[in-house]
Amino acid sequence: MKISHLLMISFLLLGILINAQESVTITKSEVLTKVSENNTSIKISEEDFNQAKADFRQTNAVFLPNITASHTALATTNPLMAFGSKLNQEILTASDFNPALLNDPSQIENYATKFEIQQPLINMDGMFQRKAAKSKMEAMALKTERIQDYLAFEVEKAYMQLQLAYKAVDVLETALEAANANKRLADNSLKQGYLQRADVLNVEVRVTEVLNQLQSAKSNLQNASNYLSFLMNDDTYVVYTPTDELVVSATTVEDQSISKNRSDIKAMQLASNAYEAMSKADKMAFLPRLNAFGSYELYDDQIFQGDANGYLFGAQLSWDIFQGSKRFGKSQKSKSEFEKSKLEYKQYVSQSNLELNKAKRAFIDAENKLKLNSLALEQSEESLRIRTNRFKEGLEKTSDLLIAETQFAQKQLEYYQTIFEYNYAQAYLQFLTKE
Repeated sequence: MKISHLLMISFLLLGILINAQESVTITKSEVLTKVSENNTSIKISEEDFNQAKADFRQTNAVFLPNITASHTALATTNPLMAFGSKLNQEILTASDFNPALLNDPSQIENYATKFEIQQPLINMDGMFQRKAAKSKMEAMALKTERIQDYLAFEVEKAYMQLQLAYKAVDVLETALEAANANKRLADNSLKQGYLQRADVLNVEVRVTEVLNQLQSAKSNLQNASNYLSFLMNDDTYVVYTPTDELVVSATTVEDQSISKNRSDIKAMQLASNAYEAMSKADKMAFLPRLNAFGSYELYDDQIFQGDANGYLFGAQLSWDIFQGSKRFGKSQKSKSEFEKSKLEYKQYVSQSNLELNKAKRAFIDAENKLKLNSLALEQSEESLRIRTNRFKEGLEKTSDLLIAETQFAQKQLEYYQTIFEYNYAQAYLQFLTKE
């Protein structure tokens, strides 16, 4: 009796603590909206895409010029530099050719403003690097899309788990009411001499068991609610209440297959394309590059002045003929990475098909299990009704009533668990076959 009272007190305290928390009613569509707006995984994926987009923008250097501007100030007595500075400033006179002045010039100040431009013309490896960067960027966009699909599926599952948790609490609260009613009936029968003390103790044990199960169910309810908060990136961790109950989903499941247009599979294909482009880029690195260049220069002996000016332009064909076999090794590595990516893509598609076949079998199993558990629930409910009536008339053993009562509560929990499994199997199939 003391243990039973202690458990009852602890259960009441837990109930008070749960009820003290703020309870918020929420729909599944509201959860989906908040997850799409606030979920951290989506934001991380978006930043990955932004990084890939920035890498792609860097490859614009294959087409666009590189322009720099500089202003240099110097003072020198170096004979060559002094003579060249005067020449650039266009102030050279005949007296400057005096050997004494040439060998030991006075300090010369020179201020040079220079504008330089470098324009790539032919850069084959850069073209393929740009192609690889674009494929990577597109793959990251598809990865973000698949993460959003996965989180939508995860919301579906988490919301059903919350519904299931509330169902479990309802079932066990009803079972607790029935157990307490049986206990009162047993106590009265004991006073009247119809039952023995051992029978009453069995009823009390049943009450204690239901209390423990109900306490665990309420903890599971909080866990399911907190997981929804995590998905929505909500740190308030209130207790959520679903607007609708857990029922069998009427969604039609068709015999579908894995589509290669599914976002994650397409992302794998694009990743393989990126490795292929990088492999070609490393091969193209053996070819020469053609770049144009030009500059415009202003010189003076006063800062930020430009009385003298000049320009130059031209083109350069450069060819790194040998880099100590470094490029050969890099080319071999990129080719191996490309071959590996093709194998990974093939393996990923095969694994996805394997997962789909498992999901189809799981759905069929859940469908059959739902039918059987529905029938078992009806049978256990009728059995409990009969035994309860007989117990009230003193025609049924206490142990048989407790077995029937326990079985009915268990079948109710199993039935709702099967509904969850059935709906989950449907949602998972839709997730796997989504294009």
